[in-house]
Amino acid sequence: MPPTDTTTPPAATEAPAEAVTPLMRGIAVLRRLTDADGTLSLSELERATGLARSTVDRVTATLARMGFVRLDGRDAVLTPRVMALGNAYLAALRLPGLLGGHADALADALDESVSLAVPDRDGIRFLHQATRRRAMSLSFRIGDLLPAERTAPGALFAAEWTDAEWARWRERRAADPEDRGFLAVPPRDTGGAAADDRSDDGRFEERAREARERGWALDDQLIEPGLVALSVPVHAPDGSIACAVNVVSHTSRHSAASLRDTLLSRLRETVDGMERELAQAADEPAPEPAEQPLAAWTAASKQELGREFIESLARGLTVLTAFGEGRAELTLSAAAEATGLARATARRALITLEHLGYVASEGRTFRLIPRVLALGYPPLSRTSLPQIAAPHLAALAARVHDSASLAALDGDDIRYTARVATTRVMSVNITVGTRLPAYATALGRAMLAGLPPAERYARLTRSEPRPLTPRTVTGPDALATLLDQVADQGYALVEEELEEGLRSIAVPVRSGTGEVVAAVNVAMHTVRRTTEECVTDVLPELRATVAGIEADLHIAGRFARIPLT
Repeated sequence: MPPTDTTTPPAATEAPAEAVTPLMRGIAVLRRLTDADGTLSLSELERATGLARSTVDRVTATLARMGFVRLDGRDAVLTPRVMALGNAYLAALRLPGLLGGHADALADALDESVSLAVPDRDGIRFLHQATRRRAMSLSFRIGDLLPAERTAPGALFAAEWTDAEWARWRERRAADPEDRGFLAVPPRDTGGAAADDRSDDGRFEERAREARERGWALDDQLIEPGLVALSVPVHAPDGSIACAVNVVSHTSRHSAASLRDTLLSRLRETVDGMERELAQAADEPAPEPAEQPLAAWTAASKQELGREFIESLARGLTVLTAFGEGRAELTLSAAAEATGLARATARRALITLEHLGYVASEGRTFRLIPRVLALGYPPLSRTSLPQIAAPHLAALAARVHDSASLAALDGDDIRYTARVATTRVMSVNITVGTRLPAYATALGRAMLAGLPPAERYARLTRSEPRPLTPRTVTGPDALATLLDQVADQGYALVEEELEEGLRSIAVPVRSGTGEVVAAVNVAMHTVRRTTEECVTDVLPELRATVAGIEADLHIAGRFARIPLT
């Protein structure tokens, strides 16, 4: 069985009588897939979880129905929609939305990677990353768990630990001296030291005391040689530490001391701005919570799929998505109302989730805790739009029996970023990375039409379009009229303007803010379909595909930065 993180509550060795066993099994599958970087065969899942193969099949079928997993042959693959679970925690916490822009601006100003971290028992988890693209760059992802003693934020959080929390940390250190339970970091080199060697423990306790006194902490190559970091706490209006801001560099750029001397004052300025942001947000009314999309269809799915759909698993995961912005804390009654579940059903799910360490209760209210990010978030927080689009393109190509592609604007050209080709004697021969003039392609026109009219016209006049076939439209005014038409109808259809005999139809892909960021097309030889058949037969399939891509992109990009190429 592969290692998993060591933050499971040590006292919770036996499940409560009211715990929902299928929910526990489903979460075990999600955790194993996360630990395996998002993909495992069904046989490997059977071995990793200890579940019967029939149970694994039913669990993965249910997760696939929810859109959290894709079944690809013999493999189960996490999909971006599973990030809805972590998004519920991040939205309820509100810190990424409130402070992420400050972290991004600091990363730009310093030209260093900047992270926001929160405590998770005796570890830390990242909830925002603004990384620099370098050969030597930060590889941690949103949701990754790191041992507190090997990080700068960990010393800040440990400065507030109780005696019981320090005791729990020592127990974990003794049980796992090499940090094998923390998959995001390289194992600790113990140098042959015995498991009960307390030298490292004493140093961490000293670092925590210094962090309390100084108000900042350093990581001087604690995780791996060459990596240095400086961290400062961000305090909530009540004085508690809301999170830590962490600036990460490499010894080729800074020593730990020079990182502190050079950047501490700038980091503190940013933290002051973050704390003002939190204080202002505390005085504002909570936003209205969004409707939850997962609860309404569980009964229908059960009726359609029968025994293969585990309704109690779907309902339990739905309870996690009941939380979010405006729903940071929920009573049992509020959770039941938000999900549309019976009160008794919601209660059993919350009891199970609390036992597993994803929910905490205080009095009559429940809240999500950072461990929810362990359910699929790390491997998917670094996904790209081409990766998101790939399975959708494959399904589209299989349905229409023609090649399907994703492209992005690159200056005055389009650049293909993902493609699924069909096998034909005569087919469209284009590979990923190919560049073509935007004005003469359906993909390009679908994206150009998403620009403001003035910018569209400026691009057309700047690029000096030239005829590629006798049918190529090159006049700026004529092209501008075509783009207005594309913007109105929501798709572009180009006939033999790029190459004689080639017909293509494309639909734009929009980000969560409505910005056109890419386009998807289906291309074919003109003998394959008439223009009318492209609109009546292919366009609906194309629009359905883009809707699926956009749904995944909006979920994945809510708190993570998704590369578009």
